[in-house]
Amino acid sequence: MSDQDQPDRDEDRILAGEYALGLLSPEAAAAFEARLVREPELRDAYAAWAEDFAAMTGDIAPQQPPARVWAGIEGQLFGAARRRTGLPGHGWLWGGVSAGVAALVLVFGLGIFRPQAPVAPVDAPYLADLAAEDGSLVVQAVYDDATGTLFVARETGAAAPGRALELWLIAGEAAPVSLGVLPEEARGVLDVPEALRDRVDGAVLAISDEPSGGSPTGAPTGAVLAAGPVRGI
Repeated sequence: MSDQDQPDRDEDRILAGEYALGLLSPEAAAAFEARLVREPELRDAYAAWAEDFAAMTGDIAPQQPPARVWAGIEGQLFGAARRRTGLPGHGWLWGGVSAGVAALVLVFGLGIFRPQAPVAPVDAPYLADLAAEDGSLVVQAVYDDATGTLFVARETGAAAPGRALELWLIAGEAAPVSLGVLPEEARGVLDVPEALRDRVDGAVLAISDEPSGGSPTGAPTGAVLAAGPVRGI
């Protein structure tokens, strides 16, 4: 490593920390996530920050909020009419870990899935927000490591006619591994193979544009449309 390279590395480390804390603007965060897909050293920097921040809260005992707290949040978000009917509202990417937990409750806990569809547990430990730089594709993924189940919810965007959206796991410097083609429905479930389950934490999830049925080569062949790191909740 040359002395000239070090300032850029330090700036990237600071940038990774700001991203982990949710301090970047939506545009800067999207640009950072796009770099995560192709830069292993940046993924390592983000993973180090995420591990450090998680350790700071490791000794804090979980607290169960009173029922009135949820009622108040629901009322502020949706109004009295929605609170009575239990209809979910819109808006996912509220930023920050606490907002991510609230989104999980709204999206999965209130049953936006069809009644016969599996429902993600609200205490699933891992979350990833995948978003295109222009917002044309936004997907949230919730991973339950106890069952190896990945719950995906596509907020905006869809595959182009005759094409498919394929989800990839990128762990460290390893090549992308397909987790399957996203369902045509906005929400669905993917089973993570057992051999990959211990690689999800700290990895990056990415979505590429592929032929109908998925990549014919076992590697991404089309453009990477959205990406985001997997973080603990």
